[in-house]
Amino acid sequence: MSRFPHFDRRRLLVKPLDQRIHDLSHDHLLELDAQPEPLGDDARRDLATLGRRLVAARRRGASTLVLMGAHVLRAGVQRQLIDLLERGLITHVGMNGAGPIHDYEMSRIGATTESVARYIRTGEFGLWRETGELNDVIRTGAAAGLGLGESVGRAILESDFPYRHTSILAACVKHNVPATVHVGIGYDILHEHPNFDAAACGEASYRDFLMVCDSVERLEGGVFLCLGSAVMGPEVYLKALSMARNAAHQEGRHINQFTTAAFDLIPIAGNFHEEASKSNPQYYYRPWKTILVRTVADGGESFYVCGDHRQTVPSLRQAALAAEQSQDLAPPAADTDNTA
Repeated sequence: MSRFPHFDRRRLLVKPLDQRIHDLSHDHLLELDAQPEPLGDDARRDLATLGRRLVAARRRGASTLVLMGAHVLRAGVQRQLIDLLERGLITHVGMNGAGPIHDYEMSRIGATTESVARYIRTGEFGLWRETGELNDVIRTGAAAGLGLGESVGRAILESDFPYRHTSILAACVKHNVPATVHVGIGYDILHEHPNFDAAACGEASYRDFLMVCDSVERLEGGVFLCLGSAVMGPEVYLKALSMARNAAHQEGRHINQFTTAAFDLIPIAGNFHEEASKSNPQYYYRPWKTILVRTVADGGESFYVCGDHRQTVPSLRQAALAAEQSQDLAPPAADTDNTA
């Protein structure tokens, strides 16, 4: 046993969600065919290319991996992402640890997101009873050999929650798409709760990481999209790619002809296809050096789409649908995408 004292979680007062003021309601979710604000010419051109790459990856049977931050869910683009995975244009969805919390709360009560500024003053931030029940869901799923994402997705899909039809995790389970969650212990409000089981969480999240590695093994000719994640997405992808390439090289295979894209709010100054100098603070911005430069240096291509996710994700869906239609109209023998 450690010789240092531990906080006793039995001292905590955990309140029901109906006593919480929420900053986001189900009404905020965009309708499937909502028209986003128009983007600039460069962004529209890049999204058109990405739409074609998604369709081409589906045709090849290659992976189309999405790793995203929780702010993407808070942007309200659930319906657009669900439609893409239903069409087979997304084959794997990964989230950070906050993602399933927003997905679960929105599915269960039609609202999510509390004010940190309001509730941290009284020590109530994160300590809500129904949200804490996710710890029991994760423990049960881990004991059954499931990953964290699938555990939560199954619980939502099998529930009577009134808004479960807009749950991304439930949609993944329903359509047999891997749903993974990549947790850092201490990052998420679930870890405050007395019923948090660190061993179960770690085991389930590590299973999810190995699922990402499996998807990355099939990334040749595919697409990796990092949506609004500055740390988790680039870092999980980087380690998974190293493991997948290690195994592939031993088998005489290569994983280097694929497309990557980072979607974020931060403008990149300069040529994002070249690594920033160490004197530039943006050198430490992982999406740039990891997703846009280093991992595609052997033949891949990369794109940076800067803008609000409420604008860029629906625009990506529209581009993919346009590419689908173009392919449907092409002659049977034509290959409208020549990228390896």
